[in-house]
Amino acid sequence: MPRPPQDTRPVVKLAQGPLSTTDTLVVEEPLEIRVAGDVLSTTMRTPGHDRELAAGFLFAEGILSTRDDLGSLSHCGRLGTPEFGNAIDAISAPGVILDIERQSATRRGTLTTSACGVCGRTSIDDVRARCQPVPDGPRLDPAIVHRALQTLSRSQPVFEQTGGLHAAALFDAAGELLCAFEDIGRHNAVDKCVGALLLRGVIPAPRSGSGQGAPALLTVSGRASFEILQKAAMARIPIVASVSASSTLAAELADVTNITLATFVRNGAMTIVAHSERLT
Repeated sequence: MPRPPQDTRPVVKLAQGPLSTTDTLVVEEPLEIRVAGDVLSTTMRTPGHDRELAAGFLFAEGILSTRDDLGSLSHCGRLGTPEFGNAIDAISAPGVILDIERQSATRRGTLTTSACGVCGRTSIDDVRARCQPVPDGPRLDPAIVHRALQTLSRSQPVFEQTGGLHAAALFDAAGELLCAFEDIGRHNAVDKCVGALLLRGVIPAPRSGSGQGAPALLTVSGRASFEILQKAAMARIPIVASVSASSTLAAELADVTNITLATFVRNGAMTIVAHSERLT
């Protein structure tokens, strides 16, 4: 089975002189994502909630449309081998074909590190073409966004121990927490959130973000990069808020997909990069 998300090791701390002690480090291990036994991608992740991670990843890639496409999603590999607990296989539901050739031929076998989400793609135009504009609405009081970021900060128990994890959380239009996950990779944390709601049948929704319990706000602990916006667009999440900056590609994708992008959300202030009309 996957290892715990943190571990300890001997270290030497330099402060008022060297001190030999132990420290808690975040675990980083590969997760091989397969479809019917065929390796699609390997991502460096923090062990835990691998089913949610794989489901969110496959949804973002356009391989899964709903949870009904899945027959099973489970760890595979033989006990005692390095892949045991670090490989997960998605099997389609009866009568469903999960077309990995059409959607993801450019990234098959690609190692996705904990710092990148769309590495290995020959063109970001392929990703952008699949992210259709999100419907207008809902409108949120900026105070809800600030409270959501505070909730995100309180939803990082492993970060408190290690200082080495990112986090993502999804909220509905009333600011109620739907789910929150930590991971060494920002994009993995988002995949875990989206995958959790996909497996619950909440994503996709006909008008995502407008119905009760539907995700309206995605919060992330780091910067808002292109792959974060791509995953939000695929999940039809209308508002993305980050504690740090946005990249140019993220801002451009927010423009064309009609996503409100708020950055530097901290200390009662924020910078709205795209579609400020939702934050009244």
